[in-house]
Amino acid sequence: MEFELTQEEQARIKDSTHNIQAANESLKRVDPRKIPNIADIESCLTEADQTLRGLLRKKGSSSSLV
Repeated sequence: MEFELTQEEQARIKDSTHNIQAANESLKRVDPRKIPNIADIESCLTEADQTLRGLLRKKGSSSSLV
């Protein structure tokens, strides 16, 4: 199924990727022993960032959602 992102949606996704990146960087400054499952959290943030950036890179800002 193809969905075209509007400019507003693109801006929201871009803002979200910035927030995700900021959260990931912020967590790196916390003692990992104090956060349960930190590796899983970092992995989730990284995957979310990659997925959203992939949507923005799609030609014409179209995306296939499965």
